[in-house]
Amino acid sequence: MASLNKVFIIGNLTRDPEVRYLPSGAAVADIRLAANRRFKTQQGEDKEETCYVNVSAWGRQAETCGQYLSKGSPVLVEGRLRYEEWEKDGQKNSRISITAERVQFMGSPRSGSEYGDSPASGGDRAPSPNNQGGAPEGGAADDDDLPF
Repeated sequence: MASLNKVFIIGNLTRDPEVRYLPSGAAVADIRLAANRRFKTQQGEDKEETCYVNVSAWGRQAETCGQYLSKGSPVLVEGRLRYEEWEKDGQKNSRISITAERVQFMGSPRSGSEYGDSPASGGDRAPSPNNQGGAPEGGAADDDDLPF
């Protein structure tokens, strides 16, 4: 039987990312997200619930998170679920967290950044190599510009 372990979540950081380096030199960023869900009860009452999730990003992605994100930053995380178990003081503990495969910054860069245009800013980007004709990305060119 096939299996799939893929997760997408959008939320805001509840604290600044904590970046650390393993003895191997690999960077790891621990971030915590809060994802809100708003809904109406059967009685018509507005409710909101918050899901808090721990996320680990690795390598260059971890360093970038530490550089550009801060508490309150909105992000989209694509990754996989990871189940962890441990024992502390004779008490068994467990949790589910996310190992990030991609962290997409959705807000403005934090102030005081040493870089003018960051991945978080969504600033000007070079046209894609497939978009040679000057038409907007994903858009259609004028009929006069078509080669046939």
